[in-house]
Amino acid sequence: MAPDDKDHTFATRFRIPRRMWEAYGTAADRQGIDRSADLLDHVRSFIKQHGNDHELAELAAAEQELAERRARKGGRPRKETTA
Repeated sequence: MAPDDKDHTFATRFRIPRRMWEAYGTAADRQGIDRSADLLDHVRSFIKQHGNDHELAELAAAEQELAERRARKGGRPRKETTA
């Protein structure tokens, strides 16, 4: 799939044992934490701790993009689950 220049957040793939991923999911659920948000928090923390000036600037720009996306009205509607 070709990257979309308008899509600044993207789904990425990484390898992790299924049992570990599922355990992470159930532990996160039990704590009331969303896995995606928890991973983003980890990435932010890692960059803040270990990033160089360029990486910290990229983090700041990415945070600005996220803030702008969240501030917009009329975005893509949430998918409705059908039972």
